[in-house]
Amino acid sequence: MNGLVLKSTGSWYTVELENGEVLPCRLKGKFRQEDKRFTNPVAVGDRVTVETESHGESGVIAAIHQRHNYLVRASTRKKHHQHIIAANIDQACLILTYRYPKLKKGFIDRVLVACEAYHVPAVLVFNKIDLLNEQEMDALAEVAALYHSIGYPVLLVSAKTGQGMDKLQAQLQDKVTLMAGNSGVGKSTLINHLYPELDLRTAPLSNYSGKGQHTTTFASMHAWPFGGHVVDTPGIKELSHVDLEPEEVSQYFPEMRALLHDCKFNNCTHMDEPGCAVKAAVEAGDIPYTRYENYIHIVFDIKDKKPW
Repeated sequence: MNGLVLKSTGSWYTVELENGEVLPCRLKGKFRQEDKRFTNPVAVGDRVTVETESHGESGVIAAIHQRHNYLVRASTRKKHHQHIIAANIDQACLILTYRYPKLKKGFIDRVLVACEAYHVPAVLVFNKIDLLNEQEMDALAEVAALYHSIGYPVLLVSAKTGQGMDKLQAQLQDKVTLMAGNSGVGKSTLINHLYPELDLRTAPLSNYSGKGQHTTTFASMHAWPFGGHVVDTPGIKELSHVDLEPEEVSQYFPEMRALLHDCKFNNCTHMDEPGCAVKAAVEAGDIPYTRYENYIHIVFDIKDKKPW
């Protein structure tokens, strides 16, 4: 039988079969993982073929169907390896806050580069706008306008007051959405607002650090009552760029990608070369300097982590 992986705890997997039955499954003993870069052979969102065991209360995953995309993070155990967060995703909603915890644009751009590289459309959702004063709202509006101008959908919401939640639900309807973000941004609270019956565990910000505390341990998939699925993930500190080469990074900045053919040199790094269309656009203000600065940081970060 074929099924959908709803949850992975490392050794056991929760699989929803085509007939609606939910079955705990393990991996087949001789199962071989073809790509050794990944630490987990099966991920939430995978379509799999399952063989039921004789007693019928559990099953064995015998095959994984081809993925059309996935997102990964760096492995915490094996250097230069990756852990697949989720597979077969229609979009990734990056949950952010301007304050509580404080917004870091570098984090946004790193996640967006990973989404671009792995062919996952991204949506930016700024939560907790009810906590912002007028000056902070104006500053957030500038950030939102920047990313909207690049082409990313941007939503401003409050899980506490319900503001903007109708637009968020419309964005999620009938799609498989990975909800990601640093701990403390209110990801679980947002999901609970849209689907109260899930009652995901939440926790307040740490008074000492002002940062969030982890409430989600394993990635898991749930069906929305209004159509589609949500993949709830643990707080993400950094998505992996292990697969990327430094010279590829500009391809994953949409506003830079549009100018690559206008550079004088085909292998332009957009740093010191003459006739660089990207640097000219930065100097003209057509590409925000913060985005260019984050591009440089990502390039050098990849160079530093490459196993030369």
